[in-house]
Amino acid sequence: VQLQASGGGLVQAGGSLRLPCAASGRTFTTYTMGWFRQAPGKERESVAGISRSGAATYYGNSVKGRCTISRDNAKSTVYLQMNSLKPDDTAVYYCAASPSGLGTSRGNMKLYDYWGQGTEVTVSS
Repeated sequence: VQLQASGGGLVQAGGSLRLPCAASGRTFTTYTMGWFRQAPGKERESVAGISRSGAATYYGNSVKGRCTISRDNAKSTVYLQMNSLKPDDTAVYYCAASPSGLGTSRGNMKLYDYWGQGTEVTVSS
């Protein structure tokens, strides 16, 4: 599967962004999808994950309550809606896919086999 993330940009603190990630290749519904981010000088961290059906989700502690992950299987696209953005949210955001149903491990980046190229989000104070 090939993944193409987009929607990044410069936004003021308190603002919102919606990041789409379009998938192509194998059937989208066979993949658990996740969003991860990497800030300058920091390790990559988990942001959110969503099951194949979209019924179950996972959120990292740093974004819980401010972000929503969703997927449109008809459009082969996963979304990350980010609200109340903070300067600490500045990072490159990556979408990823796993052919496995990860259950409670949707936040484990080591279990994702396919990665998009990333989209940069900058939050100004």
